[in-house]
Amino acid sequence: MRFTILDRYMLSELAGPFVFGLSAFMLIFAATEILNIGKLVSNEHAPLWAALMVFAWSLPADIVLVIPMALLLGTLLSVQRLSSESEITAMKAAGVTFVRIVAPLLAVGIVLSFVTLFLQEGVVPYANDELTEIENNVINHVSAFSRDLTVSAPLPGGGRQVTIATAYEPNSRALLHVTLIQYDNHNDPRQVAFADRAEFTANKWTLENSSVYRFNPDGTTLAEPRIAQQEVEIGENPSDLVKRMSNGDPENMSRSEIADIVHSGQLTQNEYRKYVTTYQEKLSRPFACFVFILIAIPLGLRSIQSSGSTSLGFGLSLLIVFVYYVVMTVCSFAAEAFLAFASLWAWMPNILFTAIGLARLRRAALV
Repeated sequence: MRFTILDRYMLSELAGPFVFGLSAFMLIFAATEILNIGKLVSNEHAPLWAALMVFAWSLPADIVLVIPMALLLGTLLSVQRLSSESEITAMKAAGVTFVRIVAPLLAVGIVLSFVTLFLQEGVVPYANDELTEIENNVINHVSAFSRDLTVSAPLPGGGRQVTIATAYEPNSRALLHVTLIQYDNHNDPRQVAFADRAEFTANKWTLENSSVYRFNPDGTTLAEPRIAQQEVEIGENPSDLVKRMSNGDPENMSRSEIADIVHSGQLTQNEYRKYVTTYQEKLSRPFACFVFILIAIPLGLRSIQSSGSTSLGFGLSLLIVFVYYVVMTVCSFAAEAFLAFASLWAWMPNILFTAIGLARLRRAALV
């Protein structure tokens, strides 16, 4: 297939309605964020510049949500216009197949699916980190790491070690007021260590000013009340701690960050299900761009009176998006319940809507 005049014409027809849809849906999301700015300034007494930065860093996540919706509306409006003015009929009469006519639109859906995936994985996590930093340090005046944290890691000879700390210092990469509890294979405590801090240097954690108490199987206790420094394995490096403490919600992370936390073994069973499900869904969601275009093309072929085409297209777009996300929510619950099939459930909304779109597209091509 060559890039022809027909391709340029179809893309130009899509461009205007797509930009309109992008602007319209972004204004809806932006209105909510503007209300949030007002609340931050009036209720939280946040500086205006900080509130504006919160608004700016929240936009990338909104854009990722809006692009598929804008494509859906843009495709509906452009195909409706071409159909109502019999331009598609004229193209078919000239010997151009229906599939060839709509091929540029489908190609746009595929390209923007990958663009959305890139934004979701590369831009949105960074924006969310900046947003969290401003909210915590500038507006709420708290550190994202100034709360208790717990790390559980398996021991080489069996059993496990639980590390508890009251805070984490990002600058020095140190845990404060650390307690380490080692359990044997029968989950009985065998050693407890207390330390003022644990610093991470040369890929090792070093306890400073620690006290160690060992519990022997015969019931005796061995105490070492003061050890200046000793190396230990905690099970997570500082970067893992930063991700887990500042981004507790996997929706705010990239797939690579989610994978790192899942492989760290620090999650509870319920958290593990949520993280794995989100990991699979983040790969499938951007391809809603292609699915929505596939759905919109046959729907747009219905000739609509031009006076009401925009409002009807907007309403129809919202209805399709609503149904799609309802199905996606149901499949998300199913993925968490049947984790072995999480990948299949994550793609199920796209599979169902693609099947419907292909069936309707095939029927339209035969007309």
